[in-house]
Amino acid sequence: MSDRNAVSDIEEAVPTLKLAEPVGRGPWRVSAAGAPQRAVTLLLGHEIVVGAHVHCQLVVDDPAISARHVRITAGPRGLVIEDLASKNGVYLAGARVTSAVLPGNHGRFRIGRSEVLVEPAAAPSQPEAPLLPGLIGSSAPVQRLAAEVRRVAELSAPVLVLGESGTGKDVVARAIHVLSGRRGRYVPLNAGALGEALADSELFGHCRGAFTGAVQARSGAFELADKGTLFLDEVADLAPSIQVKLLRAVEDGEVRQLGGSAPIQVRTRLVAATWAPLEQRVESGAFRADLFHRISTFVIRVPPLRQRRSDIPALCAGLLALKREELGVRCLSAGALARLETYPFPGNVRELFSIVYRAAALSREREVSELDIEAALPVLPAADVRGTALDARQLLQVHGGNVSAAARSARVARSTFRSWLRRQGDTAASL
Repeated sequence: MSDRNAVSDIEEAVPTLKLAEPVGRGPWRVSAAGAPQRAVTLLLGHEIVVGAHVHCQLVVDDPAISARHVRITAGPRGLVIEDLASKNGVYLAGARVTSAVLPGNHGRFRIGRSEVLVEPAAAPSQPEAPLLPGLIGSSAPVQRLAAEVRRVAELSAPVLVLGESGTGKDVVARAIHVLSGRRGRYVPLNAGALGEALADSELFGHCRGAFTGAVQARSGAFELADKGTLFLDEVADLAPSIQVKLLRAVEDGEVRQLGGSAPIQVRTRLVAATWAPLEQRVESGAFRADLFHRISTFVIRVPPLRQRRSDIPALCAGLLALKREELGVRCLSAGALARLETYPFPGNVRELFSIVYRAAALSREREVSELDIEAALPVLPAADVRGTALDARQLLQVHGGNVSAAARSARVARSTFRSWLRRQGDTAASL
């Protein structure tokens, strides 16, 4: 008994505790109290490091925390926490420990002035029924988006889809068509890639001989999508003359081919999309107000990726499943997912797919590591900050107001990040 009392090493004492519940198989969700949006996923057989350094899997902004403070390992013994020679130590149930096993499948411990929470998480490998056809994710913003789409899908009125580049406006448009039950085709057309003359022909068609090179008649997108859906992307880029014809087609359900004399009746449902602030373009006279009011009968806003970071694991799993035949079986480590969750993603889901695809293709291992992701991340140029500047305030919030941490995650200098904040009138930029 005296020998037992002499034991001072918590690593020996804690394993003698009876577990309140059997050891789980994971995964687990690890987060710092007060910052749940920065939670990371821990899988069985993996480990994560928690600390103040940007390369830790879970970064905690606390001046009392060491750069690499504590390691959490999910092994056959359970969830093991190990102090990495930190300055202020690791405390479990009020006692300082060097190594300990968390009782059960969840728990909490303190490092510095912060509390770390460990709890069971839904397995990212378990497939979930999509809320919308083609849409991956189940976050609160995605659930609201799915509800809006379902409310308008079966109606015939035009829909305007707004969102930043790369958010998936085309996915929303196609989901509207699929859920509408319309018998016609889904016809996508990017107005931003069309000149004025070509846009007229592509949208409304042309007769033979209407212009040089028109050797035969051709139906336009409105005719091709008759009884179906026309998805007109980047509608803000249409020339004024085409805007007039588009308004007539939407209001009257008639199109007139280039070089033709008789109108053609169509029952095409229009879904338009743009990243541009159309209201501002209406005020400046660059976009017709009557057309704006006509195509915006219903407005659906697609959330940027920074507002749905909890969907990142599911999005990555979906991409890797799609590319399995090409890349083989691939998965992302907890560290890789943690690194992705700190990146600002000015290019949204499109950029996420590009980064994960590049990392998986170049990785030599089946499991894509944090280093693989780091090597695949682009360097954000300071001169091109249109998307990133929009993210500056949100990124600062993610990092608890710590400008240095936010700048590191954006991979730019503190001065550059402060300039982004100043453009947005953020007081933190002057700190």
